[in-house]
Amino acid sequence: MPDALHVAKTGLNAQQQRMTVISNNLANVNTVGFKRDRANFESLLYQNFRDSGSQTSQSTQSPTGLAIGTGVRIVSSEKLYNQGNIINTDNSLDLVVDGPGFFQVLTPGGQVAYTRAGNFTKNAQGQVVTANGYPLEPAITIPANATSISISKDGIVSVSTPGSTKLDQAGQIELATFPNTAGLKPIGESFVLATPSSGDPTVGAPGSNGAGKLIQGALESSNVNVVEELVSMIETQRAYEVNSKAISAVDGMMKFLTQNI
Repeated sequence: MPDALHVAKTGLNAQQQRMTVISNNLANVNTVGFKRDRANFESLLYQNFRDSGSQTSQSTQSPTGLAIGTGVRIVSSEKLYNQGNIINTDNSLDLVVDGPGFFQVLTPGGQVAYTRAGNFTKNAQGQVVTANGYPLEPAITIPANATSISISKDGIVSVSTPGSTKLDQAGQIELATFPNTAGLKPIGESFVLATPSSGDPTVGAPGSNGAGKLIQGALESSNVNVVEELVSMIETQRAYEVNSKAISAVDGMMKFLTQNI
């Protein structure tokens, strides 16, 4: 009986963690460039009481064994990097990576982080930065007298200035791609970091080395599907209730034993 209680308890813990993953997805439904998470489960160790093929007599063998599981746990949370919807904004510094690839951002600690969120702006020095003021890497500075900004599909940033009949190049946006995007480590602020599992980044111009191209004047919305998440939430809630009922049932069985034997 205590074994059954333990198994049901692992089910409660796993479903509660999955509900946290789902809640985080729903909370970020309007976060630019957010990628939804998926909880992956695995069964715990089995107690093997009899192996398959064990001798049942001198001339016969058991066709099946006796193995009882000890529960479940969440083994990982995996980000799904499918493309989100593209929303037109007509803001010249709003960018979308149409395809694989990440923008590179220099964090205050001097570390390069990666993001799909392309809602950039200018700081007081004219440098292209994120909403939190972290500069794009490599750095791009827009002249103070620029009247318009043009960003090509391959990442070339050009500006027009008064008195000039041609566009002046202000910089080149580069994207990073990874052998295994699921191995990237999320750290918040819509950033992820490279890990040994993700592999080293390949950096280059948009449209090269397998990276997607840029779309100016638009943003990539979160790839969270609210309907799917609500269905998953109901499913998780029902699984939690079933495990709770299993605990109640085992408790009632133990109570019956103590009162009648």
